[in-house]
Amino acid sequence: MHHQRPPHRRRTTRARRAGLGVCAALGLLLVTGCGQDSGGGSGGPSAAASSDRPASAPTSRSVDLAGLERDYRAHIGLYAVDTGSGRAVTWNDTRRFSYNSTVKSFLAAAVLKKNGIDGMDRVLRYDRSDLIANSPVTERHVDTGMSLRALCDAVVRYSDNTAANVLFEDLGGPGRLGAFLKDELGDTVTRTDRIEPYLSRWSPGEERDTSTPRQMASNLRDLVLGDTLPAAERRLLTTWLRTNTTGDKAIRAGVPDGWVVGDKTGTGSYFAARDDIAVIYPPGRKPLVMAILTYRDGAKDAQADDKLLADAAAAAIAALEADDR
Repeated sequence: MHHQRPPHRRRTTRARRAGLGVCAALGLLLVTGCGQDSGGGSGGPSAAASSDRPASAPTSRSVDLAGLERDYRAHIGLYAVDTGSGRAVTWNDTRRFSYNSTVKSFLAAAVLKKNGIDGMDRVLRYDRSDLIANSPVTERHVDTGMSLRALCDAVVRYSDNTAANVLFEDLGGPGRLGAFLKDELGDTVTRTDRIEPYLSRWSPGEERDTSTPRQMASNLRDLVLGDTLPAAERRLLTTWLRTNTTGDKAIRAGVPDGWVVGDKTGTGSYFAARDDIAVIYPPGRKPLVMAILTYRDGAKDAQADDKLLADAAAAAIAALEADDR
C-alpha cells in the first residue's frame, strides 16, 4: 500500500405505531438511577468539555429490553441521552460489545483532526492487491488513488473496508486511533487493536476491538456536538453521518416521522453482531445521542436482523418521551 444516496429521514406512521407497540408490549420499566459507571466510563474529561451538556447532572434510567432479547435471542447494549434535558436511558450500557464498523466514524474524525479541513485534498495511493471485501468505492479508484476527503466519505457513508485500512496506515495504525480517543476524548475504555477485516472478527468474551454503549455514545456526542473538532471539520463529519447509506433499516427505522438521523452502522463477521451509533435530531429540540450494540451467542454463523436495532431505538425513544410528559 502506498502512500450520495440521501438518508431515509422519515418513518411511516405505520412503522412508528408498530415500534411504539413493541414498547408497550415490553412494559417499559423506568427506574431512577445514578448513572451506571461501573467499569464502563462516561467519557472522562470530555464529559465536562462538551458545550451542549446541561449544567445539572443527568438522570439515568434503565429501559427494560429483556423482552427484545428473548424475542431475538440476542444480547443488547444501549445508551441513549437527550442532550437538552440530560435524561438518559440505559441497558447493559457499561458492558463490552464489539463495535465493528461503527468505529469508522471515529477514524474519519481522527483524520479530520490530524489533517484539518485544508489538508483533506491530499491523495493517498493503494494497489489492487490491497483491496478486500466490501470496498465498493475504493475498487473503482485503484488507478488514481483517493483524497483523504473521499476516503473518509467512503468509510462513513459506504463502510468501505479498504478505505479504512488506507486511512489507518496514514494515521499510523489502530493504536494511533486509540491515542486520539484517549487524548482528545478522555476515552480509556475503547480498544483499537486491528484493521479490517479482522476488527470485525469478534467472539463473545473477547476484548479486542470492543467498547461500551455508554462510551461509544459519549465519543460520538463529543465529536458531533462538542468542540473536539473545529467547526468546519465537525460539519463535514456530520454531513457524512447524515448521508450514510447503510442505516435505513437500523436506528433510522425506529425514530418518529420527521426526525433526522446521522449514524454509522457496523456488522460483525460472527454471532450476528450488529451495531448502530447515531445523533438524532427531533424538530425544534436539541439532539438525542444513541448507541446500540448487539450480538447473538448461539450459532457462530447466525444472521443479524436490523429490526432488532429499530425496535430497541423505538423503545429507548418512547422511554425518553414518556419521561417528558
